[in-house]
Amino acid sequence: MTDVVTFTHPTGEGPDIKLTTVEVDPALPDYDLRLEHIPIPDPDYVDLGMLYKLAQLEQVRRGPFAHTPLHLALRGHMGTGKDHDLEQFAALLKVPHYRIPLTGEVRDITLIGSVKLHGDGKGGTESRWEDGDITRALRGPALVNLSELNAAGAETLFALHGLLDRHRALELPTGEMIRLRDDVRVFGTLNPTDLRDYAGTQTLNKAFADRWIIWEKDFPDEDQLTAMLKRRYGNLGEEYIALIARLAVEVNASFTSSDARTRVETPMSLRSVLDRFPAGLHVNNHRRDPLRSAWEDFILPHIDAFDRDHYETVWAAVARVGPKGPAFS
Repeated sequence: MTDVVTFTHPTGEGPDIKLTTVEVDPALPDYDLRLEHIPIPDPDYVDLGMLYKLAQLEQVRRGPFAHTPLHLALRGHMGTGKDHDLEQFAALLKVPHYRIPLTGEVRDITLIGSVKLHGDGKGGTESRWEDGDITRALRGPALVNLSELNAAGAETLFALHGLLDRHRALELPTGEMIRLRDDVRVFGTLNPTDLRDYAGTQTLNKAFADRWIIWEKDFPDEDQLTAMLKRRYGNLGEEYIALIARLAVEVNASFTSSDARTRVETPMSLRSVLDRFPAGLHVNNHRRDPLRSAWEDFILPHIDAFDRDHYETVWAAVARVGPKGPAFS
């Protein structure tokens, strides 16, 4: 049974978008497994406007551009929430979500599939086709997230060309054509290609990059980080929330700076801000300065040694000394 999901513009500048949820056909041979791939909505997720943009694209994909290859890739630095946005979009539309990392070790046979030998029960063997990760996802309703697009090898990317252009199909070595269903969406995520230390990444092949719409995903600003922390940790003191958000914004401003003299090479990702820092405050809640102790135990160890001086400069400018008293009431 389908439901209707309403997406509201974050600033009220655009009309509401209503989309029906996806229905998984019980007749599919992997029906139960596909249901397990439907994500659970994250009650602590704060939409910074990306879900509305995704809904806008989905609306035209279901309408006048139903047969136009409009595949979206989100590009942003580590810890900006790219994969989480796609997962939560799938959760709202109740569509099975398949995140497929494209590391340098992944080959086309891993994604598409191969013929393997199986016992025939009579002492012999027989060859059978076995679907790969992406082929399996394409056989039913799915939101496919090809994570780390610019870490994949060339042979992997070329194998996907036909799926992502107007051909809209993946041809298997067996001759079978897996056509892109109307209820399948292909997304991707990638890190920016610059001088950062994203090991294994490379500039996208231009022919492959031309098959994608690419949207930038920036680090959240101070107000957005504050909203996330308040939503997730209702009993965390407001002074602590303000300082954590300000520290993250200042560090990430240095990370994205073009000035090599002040630039740090490691950002404060959402994992640091929303997971590690609050956990450190819990652990050190009894200390005289929980914020400083959490900074030393849960933030600085992730930072390259040559970046720590700059992190400490940011600390001195923003916090100096953390608030007194327990962080959590």
